[in-house]
Amino acid sequence: MTDNPFNLWAYHSKDSSMVTLASGILSDEQFYIIFMFLTYTSQLINICAIIANTLSIAVFVKLGFSEPSNISLTALAICDFTLAVLYTWNNLCLWLTYHNVRLPFHGVNVTFLTGGAQWTFLSSAIAWITAFISFERCICILFPLKVRRFITPRGTFVAMLIIILLTFCPSFFIYIRYKFVWVFNPYLNITILNTMPVNSQFAILFEQISVVICGVIEPLLAFSIMLICTVLLVVELRKMSSWRLSVTSAKRQRVQPEENLATSSSAAEARISQKEERLVRKVVAITTIFIASYIPTCIMLVCNVVFDEFNHLGIYRRLFIVSSYIISLGQPISGSVNTLIYYKMASKFRSVFRRIVHLDRKEQERRELE
Repeated sequence: MTDNPFNLWAYHSKDSSMVTLASGILSDEQFYIIFMFLTYTSQLINICAIIANTLSIAVFVKLGFSEPSNISLTALAICDFTLAVLYTWNNLCLWLTYHNVRLPFHGVNVTFLTGGAQWTFLSSAIAWITAFISFERCICILFPLKVRRFITPRGTFVAMLIIILLTFCPSFFIYIRYKFVWVFNPYLNITILNTMPVNSQFAILFEQISVVICGVIEPLLAFSIMLICTVLLVVELRKMSSWRLSVTSAKRQRVQPEENLATSSSAAEARISQKEERLVRKVVAITTIFIASYIPTCIMLVCNVVFDEFNHLGIYRRLFIVSSYIISLGQPISGSVNTLIYYKMASKFRSVFRRIVHLDRKEQERRELE
């Protein structure tokens, strides 16, 4: 028996051919190299995501919640922040486990129940919030005169609560299938906290149903809504850009005095359209980045359902862990980039952001020195 603490993850199966196949996919050396690279990379990205989303939340709180879009974007930032914290916890526990640090709990199994299961469902919540944001912008474009009736700050707040309750909270149902137990670890000669599956028929069936509904159907449905709304927004964005260019060109032309009133009215409409266009561009950028980062997650969720052994306890656990790490890089990056999108495309956000991080004061001091 080697001293590698990943022996705690050993899979004992009567089918030796399956074990050989599983170990042949990733050798010990390959797994170590990939694992260490992804651990450090993921941890760095997670820290950036935590900082970026903390700043985003602070800015939105300063801006207030009179606008429904600020409420939904704040909910998105909170979920991105929580997801980055869970990723950081997972990385830390697995890194300590691999380096044979004496932990009072099983580094893999306990981490799965305290972070791994939660981030799977939290990803679904982020997907639905992003889908809601894109759908909200579609409603604003399709029904501009009635949008105040449909979308209100209170309604948006209630919608965010419902989305989180229906997507993230079911992750705690995993405790029906698994429970915490204290077991003696002969390798460390101590009693540690571990997990044990509940093998009742009800618990197994409940886990399968919850994983399929909350882990596959809900994210894929949100992904489809997001994709459709993004396509509609891109089409409408092109129409708005063409219309604004036509109005701008008309304004530059020499017109008769009696046409001045109509021209000024068109110019005002152009300014309104330009503001709406910036909002649409921001939403399209957010959804596009999220779609790109969420496609691998959807693929992995489907594989987790189709292949029984593709999980943290199966014979393909190493491949599952590496895949989870690779996928986990996408969503923290998406959450961090969102802050850059807000800063680039929203003047109010940029102004408050600069005040919070004292960029305006530093720039003023630099000008005074010059």
